[in-house]
Amino acid sequence: MSVRPIRLFGDPVLRSPSDPVRVGDARLASLVDDLLDTVREPGRAGVAAPQIGVGLRAFSYNVDGEVGYVLNPEITELTGEKELVEEGCLSVPGFWFPTPRWSRARVEGIDLDGEPVVLEGDGLMAQALQHETDHLAGTLYVMTLETETRRDALRQIRASDWWRA
Repeated sequence: MSVRPIRLFGDPVLRSPSDPVRVGDARLASLVDDLLDTVREPGRAGVAAPQIGVGLRAFSYNVDGEVGYVLNPEITELTGEKELVEEGCLSVPGFWFPTPRWSRARVEGIDLDGEPVVLEGDGLMAQALQHETDHLAGTLYVMTLETETRRDALRQIRASDWWRA
């Protein structure tokens, strides 16, 4: 169990679709512990496995005091209005951009025992569910931005100190 370092935009693991997890894999409990420890750091709403260098379909969340995880999550419902919300990402540190997100989301997956997990919510929870599920598809939020915003975002990111390092 440990807080794992976050991979940054440009790392190939962040651009690759994640593989489904297999219940019973002995390493899975350790991955979940690391995801939970990592998301408990202040200011974090979610951490997807690729962000800690693991290409598996798993993420943890920390929204409104509720901390948990889901394995093999799939978005099963997006409702309400699609709106632009200010969004950031641990893998793109220091930047926030207006990102199109549905106002309500529902994700279904499993836990370590293979039991069903259903997460749903609006506001920050809906945003986190969409954001983390995107990570598992190999999509960073900056790639979902409207065209002009995306161009400006990528220009700003490429000029950042961490990008040039």
